[in-house]
Amino acid sequence: MPNYIYRAINQSGSNVSGEIMADSIEMAENMLSTQGYIPSKIIEGGGALSFGWWKKIEMRLTSVKVNELILFTKQFRTMLIAGLPIIQLFGVLENQTENKKLRNIIVSITINLREGSTLYDAFAKHTGVFSPLYCSMIRAGEQSGTLPEVLGRLIYILEHEHKIKSDVKSALQYPVIVLVALVIAFIVLLTFVIPKFAGIFSRAGVELPLPTRACILLYQFLDNYWQWIITGIIIIIIAVRYYYKETEAGKYLWHTLTLDIPVTGPLFLKTMMSRFASVFSILQSSGVPVLDSLDILCGTIGNYVIAKEISLTRDRVEEGRGISGPLKSAKYFTPMVVDMIAVGEESGKLEEMLREISVHYDDEVEYAVKRLSDAIGPVLIVGLAVVVGFFALSIFLPMWDLTKIVRKGF
Repeated sequence: MPNYIYRAINQSGSNVSGEIMADSIEMAENMLSTQGYIPSKIIEGGGALSFGWWKKIEMRLTSVKVNELILFTKQFRTMLIAGLPIIQLFGVLENQTENKKLRNIIVSITINLREGSTLYDAFAKHTGVFSPLYCSMIRAGEQSGTLPEVLGRLIYILEHEHKIKSDVKSALQYPVIVLVALVIAFIVLLTFVIPKFAGIFSRAGVELPLPTRACILLYQFLDNYWQWIITGIIIIIIAVRYYYKETEAGKYLWHTLTLDIPVTGPLFLKTMMSRFASVFSILQSSGVPVLDSLDILCGTIGNYVIAKEISLTRDRVEEGRGISGPLKSAKYFTPMVVDMIAVGEESGKLEEMLREISVHYDDEVEYAVKRLSDAIGPVLIVGLAVVVGFFALSIFLPMWDLTKIVRKGF
C-alpha cells in the first residue's frame, strides 16, 4: 500500500499536513474526508519510500488482540443502541481506537459504507480480523433488524472463547516454562560443567562410570555436529509446519493427534463441544438458518477433524435428515451431545438444549483444567528429579572414586 503526503484543512480551519497509507489518491482523499479534513494537496511519498515500506511492514506485523476486538464490538453496540447514525458511529470508533491496524480497517469500512456497501460486505473484506462467525452474525443482525441484540450475543461468544483459551494457556504455561528451563539447564551442564569435571577425572586416572561416559559422548556429539543439528532442526520445523499447516492430510493428522493425546486430548474435545454448542445456540437464537449455522461452525470450530464431521452432517441435513442422526456416526461427538440435540429436535427446543450442553461442558472444561494443573506438578517434579539425579551421578560417582584414591595416597 503506497504512502501519501497530504495537506488539508481541519474542522477548525487550520492547515494540517501528514502522511497516510492508501491504495490510491482517491482512497486517500476519502480517508481524509472521513476524518473531517478537506484535502488541498495529496502526492505520493516518493522521497519517503523506505518509510512507506516500513509502515507497510509495521501494519502487516500489527495484530488486533481479542480484548481490542471485544472492546470495539461493545462500543459499536452501545452507540447503535444510543441511536447514532452509522457513519458518525464509525467516525467516533476511529477516534477512540488506539490500534493502528483496526483504525485503518474502521476507515476502510466507513468508506465502503459511504459508497453504499452493506455492513456485512464492509466487514467481510477484512477476514484477517473479523472471523466468518463475526461477519455472519453481522449479516444476521443486519437482515433481521436486531443488530444490537445480535452484537450482544457475539460479545458473549468472544468473551466466552477468550476465557476458555486463557484458562487452557494458564494451565500449560507453568509446565512449558519448567520444560524450557530444564532444556537450558541440560545444555549448560552438558557443555560447560561435565567436560571440566571429566578432564579432572581423566587426569587423575579415575575410571569414569556409565552416566559420566554417556554425558561425555553427548557432549562430543553436540560439539562436533552442532551446525548439522541446528540445520536439521530448522529444516524439520519448516517441513513439519508446512505439512501440518498447508496440507489437508497434515491438518487432519495433527488435529486427530490433538484430540487423541491421553492427557490433554479429552480437555481439547470438551472445549470443542462447548464451542460447538454455544456458537450453534447463539446462531439459532439470532435467526441464522440451520444449514448456514453448520457452515459457519465448520469455519469457526478450530479443529479440522471435527469441522469435517460437521460438514458431513451438514450435507446429510441438506438431504432432509435431522442433525442428531448424522452426528451419531461422528467419532468425536459425545453421546451426551447427540442425545441432547435429539431431544431438542423432537421437542422443538434445540436452542435451549444447546445452551444446556454449553453450560455443562463449560463446567467440564473448568474442572479438567484444574485437574490438569494438579496432575502436571508431580510429573514435572519427577522429570526434574530424573535430570538432576542423572547429572549428580555423572559428577559425584567419579568424585567419590577420586576421594578413595586420595585417601589411599595418604
